[in-house]
Amino acid sequence: MGFSILHGNIAAVHADAVVNAANPHLLPGGGVCGAIFQGAGRRELEEACRAIGYCPTGQAVATPGFRLPARWIIHTPGPVWQGGGQGEEALLRSCYRSSLALAEEMGCRSVAFPLISAGIYGYPPQAARQVAEEEIARFLEGREREILLVLYP
Repeated sequence: MGFSILHGNIAAVHADAVVNAANPHLLPGGGVCGAIFQGAGRRELEEACRAIGYCPTGQAVATPGFRLPARWIIHTPGPVWQGGGQGEEALLRSCYRSSLALAEEMGCRSVAFPLISAGIYGYPPQAARQVAEEEIARFLEGREREILLVLYP
C-alpha cells in the first residue's frame, strides 16, 4: 500500500479504479482517454458517458470499467493550460481530490491515475507531476490505499 509511479498503459493496469483524463462532455478523445475507451469497449463506455452527459472541470464521475481490468473508471476533466494565471493549478488539484473522494466513496482500495492535463491540454509535465504527488500524498495521510501514477512511456 502507498504511492508508486510506473510507466505503461493505464488501460492495462489492475486496480479497483482507473482515472480517465476526460473532457467535460465525456466524449472519446485521444491519449489516455482514447486508450481507456478502446480498452473498456468504446460503445459501452460511450453509452455510459452519454447517460451522465457532462462533468465540470475539476470534478469527477464514475462509470463501470467494462472490459478493463479495473472495476471502475473515474472520469475527471482537467484544466487546459493557459499560462498558469487562470486558476489551472486549483482546478488540477480539484481533479485529484474529487477523484480520490469518489474512489473512497465507492470503496476502492487501489486507484491508478494518469498525469492529468499534461497531454493535449498542455499543462507543463513537471508542474502537473508535482500537483499529482502532493495531492496523492495528502490523501494517503492516515489511509491504507494503493495509489499509482501511471506515466505513458
